[in-house]
Parts: sequence; C-alpha cells; structure tokens
Amino acid sequence: MKSIMKGFVFHGPGQSAWEEVPDPDIKEPTDAVVRVDAVTICGTDLHILKGDVPEVRPGTVLGHEAVGEIVEVGSDVRTVRPGDRVLVSCISACGRCRYCREGSYGQCRGGGGWILGHLIDGTQAEYVRVPYADLSVHALPGAVESKDAVLLADIFPTAYEVGVLNGRVRPGDTVAVVGAGPIGLASIATARLFAPERIVVVDLAASRLEAAKQLGADAVADAREDPEQLIADLTDGLGADVVIEAVGAPESFEMCTRMVRPGGHVANVGVHGKPATLHLEDLWIKNVTITTGLVDTHSTPTLLRMAAAGRLPTAQLVTHTFPLDSMEEAYDVFARAADTGALKVVLGEQSHEEVAVRAT
Repeated sequence: MKSIMKGFVFHGPGQSAWEEVPDPDIKEPTDAVVRVDAVTICGTDLHILKGDVPEVRPGTVLGHEAVGEIVEVGSDVRTVRPGDRVLVSCISACGRCRYCREGSYGQCRGGGGWILGHLIDGTQAEYVRVPYADLSVHALPGAVESKDAVLLADIFPTAYEVGVLNGRVRPGDTVAVVGAGPIGLASIATARLFAPERIVVVDLAASRLEAAKQLGADAVADAREDPEQLIADLTDGLGADVVIEAVGAPESFEMCTRMVRPGGHVANVGVHGKPATLHLEDLWIKNVTITTGLVDTHSTPTLLRMAAAGRLPTAQLVTHTFPLDSMEEAYDVFARAADTGALKVVLGEQSHEEVAVRAT
C-alpha cells in the first residue's frame, strides 16, 4: 500500500486544506524526493487561491519554495545524494531545451519551468518530488540557516533578476519600488548592490513602509498620498530611472508607467490577474522600456554565496514562524498582512542535524 503524508491541497478558488495525500515517488530517473524541513508561502500562492492562475488543478499540493534533505534519487541524478541538505528552487530546468541552454530556465520547454505547486504537486507538504534534480536543487552550505535559505528559492532571485537586472539598475539611479511586500523588499536589498543614488518605496501599509526603511529605502510614500509628485520633486521633474512593479494590480502598473523618466525602465515583477491599460498615447514618445518576466533562478548560486557571507538581509524579512502542520494558520496570517504585519512566514525550520533519512 502507498504510504501517506500531509500536504496543503488546493481544491478550487477559496478552497484548500492541510490533509492526507499520497507520498511522492521517483517517477523519472532524473527525480529526487526531498523531505521538507522549511517551507514558505508566496504571494503567487494567494493568487492561486483567488483563482488567478487557472492552470492549477484542484487536488494539487501548493508551494514552490523549500529547504530539505534528499531522501531518494533517481538513477540519473549525479550532483546530490540521500542525506544532502538542499534548497529546492521554484524553477525546474530540463537542461536540454533551447531556453535552458540559454539560462532562461523559467521558460523551459522540456517539462520544467514553474511546475512545482502549479502543474505538479509542490513543496507545502512533508515530502516533495523534484524533477530534474541536478539543475533544480542546490546543495546548501552549513552556514546558511533553513529560514534564511528558503528565501532564496524564489523571492530573492525573482527580485534580483526580474526587478533589478531587467530594470538595469545602475550607480546613481533613482529607483522606485511600488509594493513593499517580500518581493519589493528583496528588490530594495538587491538594488542596493548597484549603488543607486536613492530608492523610493510606495505602499499602502505603514508597517511595510517601515520595513522598507529598515532595509535601506531612502524615502517612502503612502500610495494614497501622491507618490508620483514625490518622485517628481526628488528628480527635478524627470522621473525615476527604474520603476519596479511588485504588486500585480492594474492601478500599480499604470502608476509605474507615470513615474518613469523618458528613456527609463519599468520592470514588472507582480503577478497580474486582471488586464492593465497600457497608455501608449503617452508612452510612445518617451523611449520607455517595459519588461515582464518569470524568474529563471540563474542567479541562485551567486545569491547563496552572498547569503553565506552575510551579504543578504534574509532574516529581516521573516516575521512569523510556524510548525509545518500549522499551514492553514500561516496562510491566514500571510493573507492578512495589513493586519498582522506579516512579511515572510516560514514553516518547519527543523535543524538539518535533526533530520533522519526516511526508510525506503
């Protein structure tokens, strides 16, 4: 008989539960099974629960970020073995298709891309099957704690690649970040690596604006109090060099396009569930570059080295911790961030010295 574990299962918009599900097995020789020690919840998971991501089928275990221990590998896996402590990336990569060979793993056409908690069962469970393990998990240095490492599965590479690198942040720039949730805050931390002149952060929640200041924002603005005028005042009417959209709402995207200077960049990171108007009647003449993107996670090894060296403020983003079986409570706290002050919630966080390999 197949063994049973528990996982957080999506049953349709507004319906989910922490419940018994079958244990994952090795299905392909490139698979690994990971025992989950620490997992987190992403804003994208909230979009799924709202029905914004219709590709997610009812019955799917959610989650695409985790730290854990390898308990089983397929016959073709070469870079990890049972007992290894690893970061499970939010993106899986076949390594063979055109996009993977270009390092654009998020666009993998060989069965990878964003599949965990999207097209297959994800990480918010006691165990998870990870396809293409050689390219989709990263061995963790002992110096990086699980609660810190799990933030490198998605939010830090997403903020860095889709926000900062796509936005082409350069020394001396004025950078505006619209949305001070976890992605926006990670955008502040990684934009600072490029020595901009100033970083201005816009949000509705006072607690998140305070967190933005703690992470290095030079100025903050309530989204209801004309942040566009603040940007204009700080730049002599020119506008921001780079604007990072980290909300995923029509109003915030359109605000970003009004804040950017002629010749500047708008880097959309937010997950959108509704159409937004693109005001080409205003933008066509301004030489503005607008980028969108799904993270590729090509930067994860670099970010891991920086985290091990203490160069990334990962711990500052974790506001709540829970046992793994408190998933429903953790979702409630994370979804009510304006009331609870939640930034990132981490579940599990079992020390890797305490993890035992599952009997097979």
